[in-house]
Amino acid sequence: MSDMLHQIEPVIPALRRYARALVRNHAAADDLVQDCLERAVSHWHQRRESGNPRPWLFAILHNLAISQFRRAATRGQHVTIDEAHEHEIGQNAVQEQKLMYRDVIEKLARLPDEQRAVLLLVAVEDLTYAEAAKVLNIPVGTVMSRLSRARERLQQEIEGTATNSSRNVVQLRSNP
Repeated sequence: MSDMLHQIEPVIPALRRYARALVRNHAAADDLVQDCLERAVSHWHQRRESGNPRPWLFAILHNLAISQFRRAATRGQHVTIDEAHEHEIGQNAVQEQKLMYRDVIEKLARLPDEQRAVLLLVAVEDLTYAEAAKVLNIPVGTVMSRLSRARERLQQEIEGTATNSSRNVVQLRSNP
């Protein structure tokens, strides 16, 4: 046991420096070093080389830090309430954005197929007019006119000013 401590103890300052450089927080770095040393002591019998434990200790520390970074990326960063700024605590509601997105997708689906195809190719997929014309096998002028009509129609749909007759609904008879 004392042989293990004599080999590990001189490496601790270097481990702390490395941990502080990795996590940029003194308390978190000290916790990381403590976890590293705990793991090293409990797995001392499993190390492969019997010589200098320095590379092995740095490998443990590095792997623990990487695991912490991954956990933080999925869970988010831990900030105490006292250290947090107001903008870090609250979040804007995303329900309205989701509803608007769903509404636009719904209104986009109401466009005639040829207008929707041109609008998606040019506005969403960022194709040039010539590329869209080649994809759809139509003249560039037709792409431009369909795109213009699609944008106008979509704007009307969003504003709620689109007429029923422009929604591809054919009325067979109107009852007086």
